[in-house]
Amino acid sequence: MKYRYLGNSGFKVSELVYGNWLTHATQIENDAAYATVKAALEGGITSFDTADVYANQAAEVVLGEALKGERREGIEVFTKVYWPVAEKLPNDTGLSRKHIMESINGSLKRLQLDYVDLYQAHRYDVETPLEETMQAFADIVRQGKALYIGVSEWNAEQIRAGHKLAKELGFQLISSQPQYSMLWRVIEAEVIPACEELGVSQIVWSPMAQGVLTGKYLPGQPVPANSRAANEKVNGFIQKLLTDDVLTRVQQLKPMAEELGLTMAQFSLAWVLQNKNVASAIVGATTPEQITSNLGAVGVEIPKEIMKKVDELFAPIAVTDPSETKAPETRLV
Repeated sequence: MKYRYLGNSGFKVSELVYGNWLTHATQIENDAAYATVKAALEGGITSFDTADVYANQAAEVVLGEALKGERREGIEVFTKVYWPVAEKLPNDTGLSRKHIMESINGSLKRLQLDYVDLYQAHRYDVETPLEETMQAFADIVRQGKALYIGVSEWNAEQIRAGHKLAKELGFQLISSQPQYSMLWRVIEAEVIPACEELGVSQIVWSPMAQGVLTGKYLPGQPVPANSRAANEKVNGFIQKLLTDDVLTRVQQLKPMAEELGLTMAQFSLAWVLQNKNVASAIVGATTPEQITSNLGAVGVEIPKEIMKKVDELFAPIAVTDPSETKAPETRLV
């Protein structure tokens, strides 16, 4: 495993982050979840990402149990706040001071921790003054409940405004957690340049495009029975990618990956890690074997000529419009 600094800080995270968005308490049983976490730890993954909204708070519970007994100083735990949770009443959502303060306490209890290393705003809240949100984060840092603050799916303007307030309030906003893959490149035009200027790193989610970039989905063929696309509980994000055009192009990645001695999954992870503003790529897994295989992406240098081939292959279909990074219009959904 290799480790990178997160933003303009002295805090290091593993290049692969174990995430439990669609797996723990949803797609796999707890025993399988514990086994995948163990495989991650054995492979040198020290950073773990979750959120209160995952499985409506249950995913944090599973991760807390899986990490129980680990030396606290040897791991980095991230969680998030914003989306409606619990009973989804008016104050069970958003980035108000009330919800943030109650949410951090709930997350710490479920994770069985005294503090999280990184606390992230899961989306931008258009209904709460940014000053209120950032003051609440500042207080959480001063209380020792979170060491650093990050955001997720904020656009460049929002990141600039949040970073400015954080600096004025005396704490560090060091990370952005956006979707990023060969097929989804909306952060390249505006978010990454702004973050490079400000000293903010990316922790990217869905680097394998929900598994599409692994090559397991074939054009003109039914989806595999045990795949994410076949699971109605978690397949909402993947359906729009399962077109013959996308899947045909994805299959053309196979010889590029093989040239480097990589699986297609490893290749897609290595591709996002070529971007120097990316500190980590989040990986989810349903089996220990998947986590172990993903480790093969660490430390890979993809030659420029192959990077150029990827650009040319996906140029007609990759999403690049920075306006796709947008805040929900209302808190409750």
